[in-house]
Amino acid sequence: MTSQPSARKALARRGPAPAFVPAVALALLLSGCAAATIGSASTGQRYRCEQGLQFSVKFVDDSALIDSSVGNDVLFRDAGGQGEGQAVYSNAAVRAEFGLGASGREARLSYPLMPLVARCVQD
Repeated sequence: MTSQPSARKALARRGPAPAFVPAVALALLLSGCAAATIGSASTGQRYRCEQGLQFSVKFVDDSALIDSSVGNDVLFRDAGGQGEGQAVYSNAAVRAEFGLGASGREARLSYPLMPLVARCVQD
């Protein structure tokens, strides 16, 4: 009978398992998946821009995965663009317009928080 009270005391000293541990593990797992997805954007279309900025973009459904010298971003399809050849994608940090210029091989990146607007051309 003495083993039960000592087991209870040991459990009481340890306390309950933290509830946030599974949430933290899930967040780390998902961030690793997102980083792997964004990193695969480097296999997409390459662009060179003013101010030495370079980026690659991969279009997936209604999103654009951008891997640039400024950082990695996931942008979602936005209203805008003229005609079928032009498309606009954005998030809180960046807005990207594709299909610009006479050839449709130009793009424009706008970073309103920096502020930076770069005109780009596809390699």
